[in-house]
Amino acid sequence: MGQKIGNEKIKREDGYLYFIGKDGYVWAAPMKHNKGGRKKKVGTEKITKQPGFMYYLGKDGYVYKAKLKNA
Repeated sequence: MGQKIGNEKIKREDGYLYFIGKDGYVWAAPMKHNKGGRKKKVGTEKITKQPGFMYYLGKDGYVYKAKLKNA
């Protein structure tokens, strides 16, 4: 399990993948079966990334970080 670092709760939509972009904001990208969707920025909180950590959006809608094993 990771460590919760974000304070903003993001509401998930079906048919989208969520990730932390290079700019530090949460983005939603449409899955292959979601033909009508477009990539969009969904978060307003900027996350500062550190090397050796993986960042992801948890099921509860908050941003988490986890230490990479071989980093």
